[in-house]
Amino acid sequence: MSQSSPDPITVYSDYVCPFCYLGRESLRRYQETREEPLAIEWRPFDLRAGKRGPDGTIDHDADDGKDDGYYEQAAENVRRLRERYDAEMTQELSTDVDSLPAQVASYYVDQHYPYETWLTFDVAVFEALWQDGRDIGEVDVLVELAEEAGVEGDEIRSALEDETLREEVRERFTEARQRGVTGVPTFVYDNHAARGAVPPEHLERLVEGT
Repeated sequence: MSQSSPDPITVYSDYVCPFCYLGRESLRRYQETREEPLAIEWRPFDLRAGKRGPDGTIDHDADDGKDDGYYEQAAENVRRLRERYDAEMTQELSTDVDSLPAQVASYYVDQHYPYETWLTFDVAVFEALWQDGRDIGEVDVLVELAEEAGVEGDEIRSALEDETLREEVRERFTEARQRGVTGVPTFVYDNHAARGAVPPEHLERLVEGT
């Protein structure tokens, strides 16, 4: 995180995960109830790791153990949570979009810009995919979102071409799994964790112990 916070909550997430989008809506609602601000310490996670080839591209034909029944159940859960949180969504699942470019861009912004700039970009990426149905794997889309957040577009283009930066992001993916994170969203606070798009009151208990 670019700017320190007295008590940040660590969030492991992947932009193509609908439950991460819904979990952030739950977190936003909880944040609004607090007198003191609660910043986010973002950690990237790659849901498509099992389908990536050595060159980093996704093999959509690779068997990841998820059949039609899995996706039907996931979509049903998304619909339930979307209604519960009254979240704006134009799609329930996003199986064709590669989030790696968005995560590299977000990682760059997080490392080089103030927290509020990163947060603006982060929210914009989520909304571009889940509210507007845009392909956040496209460079031009990410450049546009970055510029609207106050980041130089050319910096994002350079970041996305930087293999060293991309490798750093892959290392963050590995670190997440080494820490025991196997699914997202995962919220961590004071060595306690909650997984999934849990309701605001669950996040309150996680952070405040109430």
